[in-house]
Amino acid sequence: MTMQITAEWEQRCAALWAAFDDCGAAEFRARIKALTDELPEGHPVAAFELASAHDATDLGERAVSLYREALDAGLDGARRREAVIQLASTLRALGRPESSAELLVAERGRTSDHLDDAVTAFLALTFVDLGREREAAALALGALAGHLPSYSRSLARYAAELTDPVPEQ
Repeated sequence: MTMQITAEWEQRCAALWAAFDDCGAAEFRARIKALTDELPEGHPVAAFELASAHDATDLGERAVSLYREALDAGLDGARRREAVIQLASTLRALGRPESSAELLVAERGRTSDHLDDAVTAFLALTFVDLGREREAAALALGALAGHLPSYSRSLARYAAELTDPVPEQ
């Protein structure tokens, strides 16, 4: 998609999200729809923002198709990674943790940025739903280790050990 989104449009979008708690669900979706209607038909950012609005107002099934539409249309930048995280989270919430894990594992291998810990956190939640609690704890603790002022190496090592085979009793 060739249309560049203006800084002014981004500011209005951010302001709308900042006012989320001041709107009812239907009103919020309508306001997002009006904003995204300013973009060309099929624009991936429009699909992403609509997906996010549906997701935030508990319409997960509709959000899933919109997230997929945004990704298929070439959503890029930070929004692409946010869409993967949000899609995976919604799939998990809808009872499809296998699909969620598949997306998040692929995302962890795809790139690295400021959203790495978010990807890891949602993968940990998904692993809990899949009955893989030790792996979930290892992921969460491993992500936390990088933020500690002390003990980060010890915690990272202990987190890695959680996924080592458990000795036979």
